[in-house]
Amino acid sequence: MNIGTSIYTWLHGRQIGQDQFGNRYYEHKSEPAVGYKRKRWVIYNGIVEASKVPAEWHAWLHYTAEAPLETEHEFEWQKEHLPNLTGTRYAYRPPGHVLEGGKRAAATGDYEAWTPN
Repeated sequence: MNIGTSIYTWLHGRQIGQDQFGNRYYEHKSEPAVGYKRKRWVIYNGIVEASKVPAEWHAWLHYTAEAPLETEHEFEWQKEHLPNLTGTRYAYRPPGHVLEGGKRAAATGDYEAWTPN
């Protein structure tokens, strides 16, 4: 973490909560000026990657929801939040991708390949 961010957080921040990834969420201690909102920010645990912020905390950071509570109800259809895996070995690669062997399923005959004359 940047030393400036650490000092600013120590002087002006009040920790609101923490998510399952270890990211910590802060809000400015003092009251904002009339017509403004309190500044909110996140201190990432590990690599700084915006997609590591779960939806409920994203909504809080953007002033659209209250801070999520530890006891919030989760539905059985909800999936665990995953950060963006692009560029990692866990990234999705469709069939036929070069890194998946480069072999795609045969064409179904609904098109004719172009060949130059």
